[in-house]
Amino acid sequence: MSRKSSGNEYILSDLRGERKMEREEGQREEVVGERSLIKPPGDSSINSGSGQSAAMATGAGSELERAARKQFQGDHTPMFLYRLSAFAALGGFLFGYDTGVVSGALLLLKKEFGLNELWQELVVSATVGAAAISALSGGVLNDRFGRKPCILLASFFFTVGAVMMTAANDRYTLLSGRIVVGLGIGLASMTVTVYIAEAAPFHMRGRLVTINTLFITGGQCFASIIDGAFSYLEKNGWRYMLGLSAVPAIIQFVGFLFLPESPRWLMQKGKTQRARRALNLIRETQNIEDEYESIKSSIEEEQREVRGGGSVLWKMLTYPPTFRALIVGCGMQLFQQLSGINTVMYYSATILQMSGVQDDKLAIWLAAVTAGTNFIFTMVGVWLVEKVGRRKLTLCSLAGTTVSLVILAVGFLLSALTSPPIILHPRDPSGHNVSCVNYKFCDRCMLDPNCGFCFKMQHPNITETSCVPVSNRSDTIAAWGRCSNESEFKKEGLSWAFNFCPTKYSWTALLGLILYLMFFAPGMGSMPWTVNSEIYPMWARSTGNAMSSGVNWIFNVLVSLTFLHLAEYLSYYGVFFLYSALATLGLFFIYGCLPETKGIKLEEIETLFENRLCTCGLLDSDEGRHIEYIRVKGSNYHLSDNDTSDVE
Repeated sequence: MSRKSSGNEYILSDLRGERKMEREEGQREEVVGERSLIKPPGDSSINSGSGQSAAMATGAGSELERAARKQFQGDHTPMFLYRLSAFAALGGFLFGYDTGVVSGALLLLKKEFGLNELWQELVVSATVGAAAISALSGGVLNDRFGRKPCILLASFFFTVGAVMMTAANDRYTLLSGRIVVGLGIGLASMTVTVYIAEAAPFHMRGRLVTINTLFITGGQCFASIIDGAFSYLEKNGWRYMLGLSAVPAIIQFVGFLFLPESPRWLMQKGKTQRARRALNLIRETQNIEDEYESIKSSIEEEQREVRGGGSVLWKMLTYPPTFRALIVGCGMQLFQQLSGINTVMYYSATILQMSGVQDDKLAIWLAAVTAGTNFIFTMVGVWLVEKVGRRKLTLCSLAGTTVSLVILAVGFLLSALTSPPIILHPRDPSGHNVSCVNYKFCDRCMLDPNCGFCFKMQHPNITETSCVPVSNRSDTIAAWGRCSNESEFKKEGLSWAFNFCPTKYSWTALLGLILYLMFFAPGMGSMPWTVNSEIYPMWARSTGNAMSSGVNWIFNVLVSLTFLHLAEYLSYYGVFFLYSALATLGLFFIYGCLPETKGIKLEEIETLFENRLCTCGLLDSDEGRHIEYIRVKGSNYHLSDNDTSDVE
């Protein structure tokens, strides 16, 4: 294969992916892909007869590649890059806070506004429903206006929503505030990771993008602490819980006024001088010329390849590599939700009460323990992502998550098997026959949302048990009978349970939740967002992230909206057995379809999806092969394995 080159032409040599090449000495050296621009000396042509010139060009290319590798993978990382990532990740913090704070606030809100089961699910699900719509529309907004304006708009939504929820005097205003916050969450969830990924050098990309997930779990942890602290207020504690999110939102808005736009987005829009200034600002003292030219040439080539009519989504669906990447990205977000994470986060306090924890404040503080576990083990993921890679981390995480869900289900099953029998069957004073009085065991009584359990605790025995209707005014008292007056039944030593049965196995729920988050947080918690920020080419990145984020939020809505109803029809243990089965399906999907993207430049990841769907993950494990790609006039030529060819 030969090619003639003039003085203004370049040969682009790509070493795609991270591979291990076996040397003659028997040693293995890890080779991380770079792209070099090699300019032929003078105006002389390179042809098959000029072997000496070719050798000189090859030697110069090797030196340039080594220099580029040293530059890109040096120990120095500009502090500005960390500041940029931190301000961007405040969107993740707000995402985590506003989705996590509802877990504890819900226990107070249902008393304040008399929220029934449907309204509780609406308060939770309205936010994620709005986030789904916002995330899907975020692709168009990101492509047209850029990453920075979208993050500023998300900050504005967070602030307005927080003010509305704090000032709410009825359930409708509260619901409206949750919807506005959801718009901010959806826009931030798909924009922040893309912004960080496009600003980060490739050897730091996974760690910096995963910092966003660390901020999400940090926001959930902080929300749980705030829930616990303000649960002691006699009145309006929930207002502080929901309103404090305005503070980081304002900080992010002000901070982002002084941060640059994504250099890659600017380059795509033809604003090359602004892109150069932005890249120079982000990299500070580092030489940006090689990186700038590499990004520029890749974007120019992409624009030549995708030139023509039609929407970006249609081009993605009809171009096999991006279609495969979209399947992988959406699949990861799908199985993140189907493994039940947001059920655990939104309803953690409720789940603990279901397991037998009776005190509201104790349930809120135990939920804070689970959120703290999530935060700590997300830090483990930040540390591991550039060491073990995305693929191995995700597989190990999902395997542990599946086992933890089984443990959680078994805990609820043990509680159901030892459920206290119902001894007393009082009659409704109105004379109407109700289903509550016909139940024979506490667990069946609890699965009926219209019934509660009245009992006397005489350790270790539970006596004087009955199942009676819940009051329409509040689920903290019965509609009639011994537990209809809270002050009176407490004097008599009676207790009332609306959504739990007293059991000695309540500790298994806490253990299951902690184990679940220990395994979920490092991998499945962050890798779907990290991988989606990497796997699409520049022209498809906004749309690809919008689609995958939309899938995440749509199934977030479905899972959170159906949890309490599924618990009613399948029982508590049945729901978690269902989640464990879905997580097992996800494990097979990740094993077959997810390739390793660690250490590969954004512009080069597209080649990982050139194989048939769900073989890229399996083929990627073949580390004994050394594959070199030469890009010539916008095409990829795949040289034979462990072989060399002359490019003249």
